[in-house]
Amino acid sequence: MEGEPISALCTPALVLDVDKVKINAQKMIDRYQKLGVQLRPHMKTHKTLECADIMTGGSRRCIVVSTLAEACFYADHGFDDILYAYSLPFDKVERCAALSERLDLFQVLLDHPDALELLRKRPLRDGRQWHVWMKLDCGNGRAGVLHSEPGALRLAQDIAKTEGVELTGVYAHCGNTYGCRGVEQIHAVAQETTDLTLQFMEKLKAVGISCKSSIGSTPSCSHPVKDMAQLSEVHPGNYVFYDVQQSTIGSCSLEDVAVRVLTRVIGHCPHRNQLLIDCGWTGISLDGAGKLPTGYAVIEGHPNLKLVSVTQEHGRVEPMSGQLDYSRYPLGSLLTLIPYHVSTVQRGIGFISVLLSYFLCLDFCSRVQQLRCILCITCTLEVVWWGSGRPLVDGDQPSNSCSLVLEFVRRNKQ
Repeated sequence: MEGEPISALCTPALVLDVDKVKINAQKMIDRYQKLGVQLRPHMKTHKTLECADIMTGGSRRCIVVSTLAEACFYADHGFDDILYAYSLPFDKVERCAALSERLDLFQVLLDHPDALELLRKRPLRDGRQWHVWMKLDCGNGRAGVLHSEPGALRLAQDIAKTEGVELTGVYAHCGNTYGCRGVEQIHAVAQETTDLTLQFMEKLKAVGISCKSSIGSTPSCSHPVKDMAQLSEVHPGNYVFYDVQQSTIGSCSLEDVAVRVLTRVIGHCPHRNQLLIDCGWTGISLDGAGKLPTGYAVIEGHPNLKLVSVTQEHGRVEPMSGQLDYSRYPLGSLLTLIPYHVSTVQRGIGFISVLLSYFLCLDFCSRVQQLRCILCITCTLEVVWWGSGRPLVDGDQPSNSCSLVLEFVRRNKQ
């Protein structure tokens, strides 16, 4: 509601600065337009229509998702050219087929001959082809066929010659940039991943295969090396929000981070020299454990405070030195946390409050109970929030004509 103070928000609340989101997104768009490389932004960090529109420049084309739930969500809302960048799950071939037969362009990813055989046995209707990216491991050590294995070239050749299947591209994730500290180290990993990918593309060319190439991670794409201009696409995602982890890696500065988690002081514990807050691991995640001098998050404006431990619904805050002055932190007062890893934070909290000229003040629920006027996110694993210029009341129904719509997928990995 316009003019509503931030103190009106129920906590824990994930607060999003849209101006920073737009700046972060536009910088990435401009960077790759200048390089002449297609930007295919990843949706898994935010899972919203609004941010997807910002990241795609309003085109609603050329996106990456990591779950079929995300793919269906975006397909249902008019997005196309969707790449499901997760090694083809054998139990979900029919769902992938349905999307491939429904959309102009739905693409899958695989890294094993058995997955290719499944696609061969399930031809698409109306003469359509499976559009397949082959996942290449260029040092990240997660999914993908190792770039140096002879089987990598054999698999690419098999994809290219399989009836009803098209080898659309070669996809490498340089997630090993997450172990970097500083731009020089990011550049080193980005260069290695780019070199190995381009070398593999030359091997394909030598056997008469032509297809696209794509690498990505937020660190590498925030600081691209010159040779990345030879790639077809890049696929970063976290950059739209950034977080403390990205600032420690060197992808961004702390000022670029577009999200905060608001929490309230709910207890004074002088016998432990601690504060109790209403944000636990469901709201801030456990990813920051042991990685920051300030504990699980950065407590903005309070450099001497440390979030030392979290349980499901509670956090314990204590000073790094000295005794707490409890008069500075009365019960009900707000603290602002900058999350270590934002992707897990938004999944835990379940909604986004948008920081514009106003805030959305919405009831919050993440348990097995019915939201007053929306859906049970534990049962449906999907929640729709909207702003109507007034507080929500019992019996409200979602409306696409509201001044602000935040449609938010809350689903487990599928």
